[in-house]
Amino acid sequence: MTTPAPKLTGTITAPSGAHFARIMGVGGYRPERVVPNSEIVDLIDSSDEWIRERSGIIERRFAAPEESVVDMSEAATRQALEAAGLEAAQVDAVIMATVTHPYQTPAAAPILADRLGIRGAAFDISAACAGYCHGISLASDMVRGGSAQHVLVVGVEKLSDFTDPRDRGTAFIFGDGAGAAIVGPSDTPAIGPTVWGSDGTQRDAITQRQAWTDLRESWQSAQADKNVWPAIGMAGQTVFRWAVWGMAPVAQQAIDKAGIKADDLDAFIPHQANIRIIDAMVKQLKLPADIPVARDIVTTANTSAASIPIATTRMLAEKEIPSGGLALQIGFGAGLVYAAQVVVLP
Repeated sequence: MTTPAPKLTGTITAPSGAHFARIMGVGGYRPERVVPNSEIVDLIDSSDEWIRERSGIIERRFAAPEESVVDMSEAATRQALEAAGLEAAQVDAVIMATVTHPYQTPAAAPILADRLGIRGAAFDISAACAGYCHGISLASDMVRGGSAQHVLVVGVEKLSDFTDPRDRGTAFIFGDGAGAAIVGPSDTPAIGPTVWGSDGTQRDAITQRQAWTDLRESWQSAQADKNVWPAIGMAGQTVFRWAVWGMAPVAQQAIDKAGIKADDLDAFIPHQANIRIIDAMVKQLKLPADIPVARDIVTTANTSAASIPIATTRMLAEKEIPSGGLALQIGFGAGLVYAAQVVVLP
């Protein structure tokens, strides 16, 4: 049988996008309930002093039982839309970074889009604490590639649903919250090249304890087992060493690829994993003392994909960092995965 020859009579029309992309506005949401260390310590036989010394965390926010990742995302998104001066109808795509939406399917992004009246593309990405930076990179490429003009990027977590309150290594680490950004066209470069990657050999360093499929047959009989819920576990020292020694070079690459120097930065907004990790990165990057550094970990704990946009929103609102300035942002977490880029602050 002879293979047919192509007709070669048609040519695909390629989309035309913007020359550059930028973050037009950000928004953040922190749940009302404040949870101090004193509420955590009894179940893990610890103390407020031990938690502060180990992580820098004094308190965190937990969402209400009926409050979902979509609820929190909506609050952050409406703030971001207002800051960007846009209506929801002008958003062409929704990217939601989360690992705590409790449904395998459907994704959370189309539910959020429906609430907002958006009928464009909507999908979730799972890149843990690096999810927001991944989303910003994808959104920038979509705007520049012509598949969207305005993209909503949301980082949101309800980690209180997936944390074992008796796990001494993780119970004090996590909090809940949401952050959002609107990415749109720009006349000048405003989102630098993304430095990202993964190391799947260390996938067990931060992981859900069991696969959902492992629980299928044993669920009913295992209800009495307090450890049956597939909470998130973490090999703290492994993650700490990886973050301290591996992420500063990634951040430096992002600075270099953006064509700037550390002295040019107006802000450093790293993922809020641990105050000691943040301080170590500042030291390794040799950042000047006058550059503001996000340390929201103290009052928000680790909100995974939400931590960078929450911190960005707060720092802008409190005039700690300037609109139009350059910020280095880096996320890193389970996978192990990471992503970093320099952006112009909205």
